[in-house]
Amino acid sequence: MDVESAFLNGFIEEEVYVRQPPGFESARFPDRVYKLRKTLYGLKQAPGAWYARLKSFLLKSGFVIGSVDKTLFLLSGGGDTLIVQIYVDDIIFGGSSHALMSSFAEQMSREFEMSLMGELQFFLGLQIKQGPEGTFVHQAKYIRDILKKFEMGDSNPLTTPMSINTALDADEDGEVVHQKEFQGMIGSLLYLTVTRPDIQFVFCLCARYQASPRTSHRQAVKRIFRYKDQ
Repeated sequence: MDVESAFLNGFIEEEVYVRQPPGFESARFPDRVYKLRKTLYGLKQAPGAWYARLKSFLLKSGFVIGSVDKTLFLLSGGGDTLIVQIYVDDIIFGGSSHALMSSFAEQMSREFEMSLMGELQFFLGLQIKQGPEGTFVHQAKYIRDILKKFEMGDSNPLTTPMSINTALDADEDGEVVHQKEFQGMIGSLLYLTVTRPDIQFVFCLCARYQASPRTSHRQAVKRIFRYKDQ
């Protein structure tokens, strides 16, 4: 679900003034400014004002806000549950009842100008596949992107993320490698652990040496990348 011009739906609770746009100055009052009644894109208050507007609407509609994640809202009733997740101007929702989801979509359409984007397939680098057997999350595209980024797209795949003979240590006598590149590789793998806990152990081993990475550490990280190419 995508809200059209989401940030224009927010209300300003403080006084904000803007200069007259070039080419549209008032002939009678060229030196005056405008007082905003609603938010505009580019205004630093716009994201917060939009969230406050949407939050108020959802709470009035019977939703309960998450105790930890304040962008998560839940609606329960009649044995069914509806979950709504907000991300900027995108809204992801799902529930145990098609009728409840349809009702929510209609309710939102009456309040805001918006469009339904269909079944969720991609979100924040995560690919979602829904079927009769369940919902599956993977990062195949993200893996291809990071392999290309670090010029490993044509590397030969491996069946394990770490050699059984590998014993990583500080390797103070080893050749020093580019720290920023190594940290970039670690950062890319960090997001991948969201869906691939099987690399978590070796990833943590390699991440310990970001302050002074050596060739042996980079080779260990590259092996993880090659394992991800399966």
